[in-house]
Amino acid sequence: MTSVLAPLAARYAWWLRLPAEQTAVPEAAEQVRAMPVVLRMEKSEPPSRTPLLEAAATAALAVCLDERSREGGEWHDAVHSWISGHIRKVARRARGAHWRAVQELPGITVDVAGAQARALLPCRVSDLPREVSRLQVSGSDLPQDEPGPPPADVPLLLLNPEVTMTVGKAAAQVGHGTMLLAALLGEAESKRWQEWGYRCAVRVATVAEWAAWRPRDPERGWLEQRVVAVRDAGFTEIAPGTITVLAHWRAAETAAHSR
Repeated sequence: MTSVLAPLAARYAWWLRLPAEQTAVPEAAEQVRAMPVVLRMEKSEPPSRTPLLEAAATAALAVCLDERSREGGEWHDAVHSWISGHIRKVARRARGAHWRAVQELPGITVDVAGAQARALLPCRVSDLPREVSRLQVSGSDLPQDEPGPPPADVPLLLLNPEVTMTVGKAAAQVGHGTMLLAALLGEAESKRWQEWGYRCAVRVATVAEWAAWRPRDPERGWLEQRVVAVRDAGFTEIAPGTITVLAHWRAAETAAHSR
């Protein structure tokens, strides 16, 4: 298990079993921490929705597992304090000079097929740098695209087909999905994923896929199906306790098929 993500793994099953009305517990405003995820959305050439979500999912995990986030690293305190509490992400959109400005802030940018997202170091929301606080959280969305079948050799994140989310909300949810997967993986699997650059595939599940893969029990879902569920606290857009994403670790299956 990756140490910086240990608190996330430790409370995974508890969180899924928590009554829905208890998931949205308010915090004092000055204590709220969040990871800003900045989505590049140029007006003249907007990205496609799916690669942008894949870039966001990879970037969020890359920050958590960067060497600087390990114990003793310059990012460790910020990442550890955030993961030890509510895992909030706030996706914002940027273009032009504003996008270039956030490249100077601590974080990691990921490009997937020309779509770019930058996950920044988590901090108290009240302490957001001006380069981030001036960016809009809402106001833009991207239409659903048709990305085709997902590659078989990377983890798959399935979005709930019955829940409508903006691209910003969906970006935050898939970012949480990659973090949960990494938190529950063993060291060898985590190392393998790192070698792939934490690549993943994002798709909207069919109703049948969602019903088949949604775990009824957190431990059995992971041990038997290698699936984890992302459950949202419901602070924005959707109802508390909603399962938004199913993240499926498929590397073991791919390795078996290739032999």
